[in-house]
Amino acid sequence: MFRPAARHLLSALGSGKHDILAKSLTRNLAVAAAPTPEVAQRLKVTLIPGDGVGPELIYAVQDVVRNTGIPLDFEEVFISEVHYSRSASIEDVVASIRRNNGVALKGVIQEAYTGHSGELQGINMRLRRELDLFANVVQIKSLEGIKRRHKKPLDFVIVREQTEGEYSSLEHELVPGVIECLKIMTRPKCTRIAKFAFDYATKYGRRKVTAVHKANIMKLGDGLFLNICKEVSRLYPKIEFEQMIIDNCCMQLVAKPEQFDVMVMPNLYGNIVDNLATGLVGGAGVVTGKSIGANYVIFEPGSRHSFQEALGRQIANPTAMILCCANLLKHLHLHAHGDALFKAVEKVIRDGKVKTRDLGGYASTSDFAYAVIDKFDM
Repeated sequence: MFRPAARHLLSALGSGKHDILAKSLTRNLAVAAAPTPEVAQRLKVTLIPGDGVGPELIYAVQDVVRNTGIPLDFEEVFISEVHYSRSASIEDVVASIRRNNGVALKGVIQEAYTGHSGELQGINMRLRRELDLFANVVQIKSLEGIKRRHKKPLDFVIVREQTEGEYSSLEHELVPGVIECLKIMTRPKCTRIAKFAFDYATKYGRRKVTAVHKANIMKLGDGLFLNICKEVSRLYPKIEFEQMIIDNCCMQLVAKPEQFDVMVMPNLYGNIVDNLATGLVGGAGVVTGKSIGANYVIFEPGSRHSFQEALGRQIANPTAMILCCANLLKHLHLHAHGDALFKAVEKVIRDGKVKTRDLGGYASTSDFAYAVIDKFDM
């Protein structure tokens, strides 16, 4: 039941061009009236909108949080490489994350092709190094209601080392027209990411770890990575271990992706494989990711495309960002809220009544967010 004042306001809106506003207000009032469990305190996290459609997706998450009573507060920090004149500094972002439970929800930050001050290292890489976010984890999982290219459901995880390798930003021009770009591989960081992958497999009941490499060509760099993965695998006798060359891996992902469980690889290969695998289960709009360090976690879409061509059109799919928020809630031990949010998204996709364009429909970003709000139940 609505309060008399609210009922009077709905009546005053009338019909015709005000119908949409009336329906939206009805929905918001109904959701606001739904009881939600009490928590000891609200938790604060850092919000980084990103570039392209990132702000639209982030604001969709804020609508969901606000209208479902999820006990989160956000401190927004805008940082951008392509809009650097309006951007906060890396130091500002790091300080915000440190004071807000060591957690952030982040949209995609577009990397510029040339640094505005001659800096070779992009904002994303600088942020990862400042917080030592060494592991990027992307879960590739089929969602019921989304058409996929393979009949068998997929559920595997890609673990990527993201603080060295080809993204070390060590480039220079030897002589005019000759560029040298260094790939850095170190034993401590290779060991750390290998152990992380096996620990992840153990914790979540996974059966196999696949090390992806190009040691047949880069015999020292990737050879070091592969040898360390073999050494670490001996410490986990219950976990099956295999190794696969990156080009064969890409073919196998397209032909028989169900064979994979946990995959671990250096920086560049991980970026490529993330995007290839994302296309197997519905595209960039539905796959979640997170960057993990010893003390900090940033939750972000698994496929890092800013989707500039959709800017301001309200057509981007907010599924990945909403599911990132669900994962963030679980990380903060708000398991009931995280599970409820994940189930709400699953219901919307399974019902198939509200689809954004990438899923074959015409719903807007906001339409999808409100559908999730309607399905949210604890």
